[in-house]
Amino acid sequence: MATHGKKFEKATEALKGVEFFPIKSGLSKVKELSYAKFDESVDVHINLGIDSSKPEQSVKGSVVLPFGTGRTVKVLVFAKGDYADKATKAGADYVGANDLVDKISTGWIDFDYVVATPDMMGPVGKLAKILGPKGLLPNVKAGTVTFDVENIVMELKKGRAFYKNNKQGIINFSIGKVSFDVDKLNDNFIAFIKALLASKPVSAKGQYIKKLTVSSTMGPGIQINLDEVLKV
Repeated sequence: MATHGKKFEKATEALKGVEFFPIKSGLSKVKELSYAKFDESVDVHINLGIDSSKPEQSVKGSVVLPFGTGRTVKVLVFAKGDYADKATKAGADYVGANDLVDKISTGWIDFDYVVATPDMMGPVGKLAKILGPKGLLPNVKAGTVTFDVENIVMELKKGRAFYKNNKQGIINFSIGKVSFDVDKLNDNFIAFIKALLASKPVSAKGQYIKKLTVSSTMGPGIQINLDEVLKV
């Protein structure tokens, strides 16, 4: 059975007597109870009312967070000619074609996102077994297979982030860092919730969001009032 340290137990004690928090108060409490020596992420954990065993009820999408995630991300782009030039100008960290396919084939994965122009998906498809399990394989629905490489690279650098439910029907998503002020965390939270609500599967019945907690990387979970969440 997992045990927690004294700092975690002390943070948990501070939550006794309050079952649910309004959004901003909950985010403030996350900051207040953060105790790690590093800049922790502020994460949202959501239990969805879906049947995760049914593909048509899977929930996934992306959102550009107004204030980013606080992370510095590396973007790799498979493109040639003018599209390669546009990707480079937009800030892509790595741009190439078959040379990058060969490099990744050897086990190199020093990047966070992968974008590809449609004409490059043939060669990129050879990397499916490597990129797929890591969630890095470009796909049309995510907007990472496109000729508009300039725009997607800028969005990824600015703070476009992806979400997807796991096998338990839970979504875990970072909305920033503890060092962010509450207003920025709140704006990122609202942007994410709006995107999530818009992603509700048509076949999902009943209560869509069943439970929502926020926490820092090391801190305790703080339950947020769902009535407020559903009104954003």
